[in-house]
Amino acid sequence: MTTSPASSGESPRWRGINHLALVTNDMDATVRFYQGVLGARLVATIGTPQFRHYFFEFGPQNTVAFFEYADTELETFAKPAGIPDPRAVQFDHLSFNLADEDALLDLRVRLKQAHCGVTDVVDHGFIRSIYFTDPNGIALEASCWVLDATGRSTDFGDKRLFSDPDPVAAVKELVETGEITSVPATDLV
Repeated sequence: MTTSPASSGESPRWRGINHLALVTNDMDATVRFYQGVLGARLVATIGTPQFRHYFFEFGPQNTVAFFEYADTELETFAKPAGIPDPRAVQFDHLSFNLADEDALLDLRVRLKQAHCGVTDVVDHGFIRSIYFTDPNGIALEASCWVLDATGRSTDFGDKRLFSDPDPVAAVKELVETGEITSVPATDLV
């Protein structure tokens, strides 16, 4: 279905990518690689019995996040960058960063006016988000920081940001010593 462009006034006040959400089978190795190897600071964790969701800073208010799902084994598959392959299951969704909650609500109205399906605002504690899908079926999210995890020093005791009640070993090392003790090696595909 094609509709006329959204006409809710000014364009959304985009602020980059809030987070790119990927999937991992091993959150501990992921923390060790992203913080220990790449130097991308772990800025927030969410943990439930069903999943873990950890965020790594790549710039002010810009993060890469990973999901690790309980009792779910995903087929590992590595592919060279820039070469499409339908077997690459690592991608979960892309989250765009907005300036504030007003901008988030404005975008929600804009999507509804364009007859696009969109969720209500979901409060994750440190970010608020809406979810929608592009015409290609790509899962998208728009988020605004309620508590900017990227623009502050890491405080692992802050339960607003580090709420996983059973964090992986690498996070426990960071809490106890401030450092990662070992990192995974990788192979070039």
